[in-house]
Amino acid sequence: MNARRLLTAAFAATLVTTALSACGSDDPDDDATGSITVWSLENQTDRVQATQKIADEFTAKTGIVVKIVGTDENQFTSLITSAAAAGKMPDVVGALPLAAVSQMATNDLVDTDAAKAVVDELGTGTFSPRALELTTQDGKQLGVPSDGWAQLLFYRKDLFDKAGLAAPDTFDKIRAAAQKLNTGGVAGITMATVPNDAFTEQTFENFALGNGCELVDDQKNITLDSPACVATFELYNDLIKNYSVPGAQDVDTTRATYFAGKAAMVVWSSFLLDEMAGLRNDALPTCPECKADPAFLAKNSGIVTAVAGPSGQPAQFGEITSWTITRDGPNTDQARKFVAYMMNEGYPGWLGIAPEGKFPVRKGDATDPAKFTTAWNTLPAGVDTRKPLSDSYPADVLDALRKSPDTFQRWALPQKQGALLGATLGELPVPKAVNAMTGGELDPAGAAKRAADDVRAIQKSLN
Repeated sequence: MNARRLLTAAFAATLVTTALSACGSDDPDDDATGSITVWSLENQTDRVQATQKIADEFTAKTGIVVKIVGTDENQFTSLITSAAAAGKMPDVVGALPLAAVSQMATNDLVDTDAAKAVVDELGTGTFSPRALELTTQDGKQLGVPSDGWAQLLFYRKDLFDKAGLAAPDTFDKIRAAAQKLNTGGVAGITMATVPNDAFTEQTFENFALGNGCELVDDQKNITLDSPACVATFELYNDLIKNYSVPGAQDVDTTRATYFAGKAAMVVWSSFLLDEMAGLRNDALPTCPECKADPAFLAKNSGIVTAVAGPSGQPAQFGEITSWTITRDGPNTDQARKFVAYMMNEGYPGWLGIAPEGKFPVRKGDATDPAKFTTAWNTLPAGVDTRKPLSDSYPADVLDALRKSPDTFQRWALPQKQGALLGATLGELPVPKAVNAMTGGELDPAGAAKRAADDVRAIQKSLN
């Protein structure tokens, strides 16, 4: 499972104080002037090494020593809480999802002035306005947005064309396509239903946003049992019960079903792009046509970046990850310089760690407004085989992906309820309701009510 697609569950972990030793250090050099410690939730070995390489280039230029510490996403809450209590906070935390940034800010652990200083130094106009909006609350810049990944609806364009179907970008078109293509050993669609996985939350929210279904309104009222949300549960239930594969579906089974050519549609993150192009040996497409051409699905899949329901406008779930500079650190100036470097000279290298899941949210600089989006086009993606996504996907697809961070939407953040969002990721009331519904325990209205009631209980516990 790719780490990044579950980052929004970072605050779901239980307290694991013994893990602090994996990220903290008693090395006196860590507190020395000109030395900073950076936690990164990009914690796979190859990604830590790639990040350290960029940091070493920064050190060579500035003399500021940087220690990159890979931090397990599922232990992040306990680690940062323990570090704060022990007075051993890292200077910078990188690759933080929006809910984690918001919750760190709620706990007064981020230096918003330092984050704003970096954004101002680099130029506010060089960033995606939407990325800045999602990382700002009450006029304070909570973190420096670094990159984004998108939730997407992938569909077999060859099957759609043969059946005379339009791209599935609305509830009605998705339902019609699922019904028509659910035949001959091919399911209409595969998507997540397991109750204990943020992936199910992300999939549902992607549909909900496009139908005007919100978690909470501006008056902090929970609205998951609104008509728009009930209609979203109804669509989900219809698709799973009538046009999908049997059994619980998760991040691995949905990919495997689509890759085997046994589903006409799948909802997945943009991290599917390199795998679908045959660039990762442990997740190769296995469809009959894929034996002769591992990139068959990449060539014959369309991508929908935003879905619209009858009660809403086209919308897309997406995750923006950020750099945060911690509050009251002894090395704020050095930390600020490092983050600015990672968003400028080191930015192409950072995006190159996983271009399929790191869409640039800083487009360029004052001299070249498209500098970083242009660089992203040619960055090699993949694991066992490396090549630019442009070798596998047409220009219009890549253009849509590059632009997607400008339109990302999320539950709760516009309503300044990031702490509530983070708390729901601990208990996952929506995935539990989806699972109960698709398993036959609840009807859509009942699932919406249970989810809403559970979130209300979470909200009450926060007050």
